[in-house]
Amino acid sequence: MRHRLLAYAGLARPYRFERTLAVLTALVLAIVVGAAATHFHVTGKLPPDSPRYWYFVYMAALVVLALLLVPWPRLAAVVLSLATLEAAFGLGTAYLYKVGRLGQTVFPLDEEVEHRFRWHPLLQGVPLPSGTDPEARDPYHNALGQRGRERTAQSLDGKAMIALFGGSTTYDVGGSDGETWAEHLEEMLGADRVAVINHGVPGYSTAEHVIQTAFYERTHGVQPRCSIYYIGWNDLRNSHVRNLDPGYADVHLRGQIDNLQVRRLRQSYVSFSPTLMLARYFLVLGVDTARPIDKPAGQTGTAADPAMEAIYLRNVRTISAINRQRGITTLWVGQVMDHRRLLAGEPWGWVPFLRPQDISPLILRLNDLLKREAETLGDVYVDIAPQDFASDDFIDHGHFVSPGSLKFAARLAPAVAAACR
Repeated sequence: MRHRLLAYAGLARPYRFERTLAVLTALVLAIVVGAAATHFHVTGKLPPDSPRYWYFVYMAALVVLALLLVPWPRLAAVVLSLATLEAAFGLGTAYLYKVGRLGQTVFPLDEEVEHRFRWHPLLQGVPLPSGTDPEARDPYHNALGQRGRERTAQSLDGKAMIALFGGSTTYDVGGSDGETWAEHLEEMLGADRVAVINHGVPGYSTAEHVIQTAFYERTHGVQPRCSIYYIGWNDLRNSHVRNLDPGYADVHLRGQIDNLQVRRLRQSYVSFSPTLMLARYFLVLGVDTARPIDKPAGQTGTAADPAMEAIYLRNVRTISAINRQRGITTLWVGQVMDHRRLLAGEPWGWVPFLRPQDISPLILRLNDLLKREAETLGDVYVDIAPQDFASDDFIDHGHFVSPGSLKFAARLAPAVAAACR
């Protein structure tokens, strides 16, 4: 047996050192990949059935295949070359990203990106209606592509409709179905008398809300009695972008295509392989009309950005004017954030040209600007104090967990009841 193993590895007469090289390379890869897999497993970052899990399964299969092909060194070399590329692109870019030498990595994620949105020519991405895509996982949406319960024209008859607009904090990414603040608000106002329709979509700014208000405000043809806008964070994201487009079209809206994963060639198709991830990126870069955005041009600042604030307030006035012309009451709510996390400087890449500790005063400033503008326009501003919320109410810098959503709805409900009766 020993002689057969040595001969298989090319270490018995007649010596075949090309086999030996293949075996050694495979063993080195096995040690590196095995050590990395062990590290991620021990730290709880290797959940079963995740892209990262299948990456390590894929790498193990490549190493085993290379060892089986040792009698055919050229074929083994092809497999080992692929395995080396996958290790370099995956583990290598993960390390460089961790030490701050790369802005992004193609190392597989510890959870699959869920396909819940589709491309839209005006809004870039909108929620998929339930039941339209067999590959959609755990759909959160109803048949109209809205987060929340199913609605029919009959179910809305005789009810006051309240439309909600906002980004991921309105969509409520941290809340389970039935526990979003929109659903709590409907229960508090009386689901037999009121229908609260959630038009929130992750990433949406006031630029998207202008489009939604102008064209997509109705549900089953029914116009809302009131429209509530919970805004600030996604507009602040555009701070200090050089030559900022008036519609946020050059950076923010283009970025939404990949934020919401609405390309036809989905990332989930190749998420187990860093090499295929890179190939997908270059294919999209080369042939897709909407190319991925690079790091936007701009400079990190600590002060408010007058250009962004002017666009923000212009959009607020536009939305208010559309609703006023239609007889819809407009309510504005400034963004509630976890200022403790922000002031502690906890990293957050969503706002590229502001440090977390600078986001805190600037989001409060944006809320003050919104309050003054709402009063000037004759709209309702609902002032919800951030100090009423603890860090336990958030999953990160600004998204609620379920108790936070309930608390937010409770503070919002009295003003909505008074304005929309």
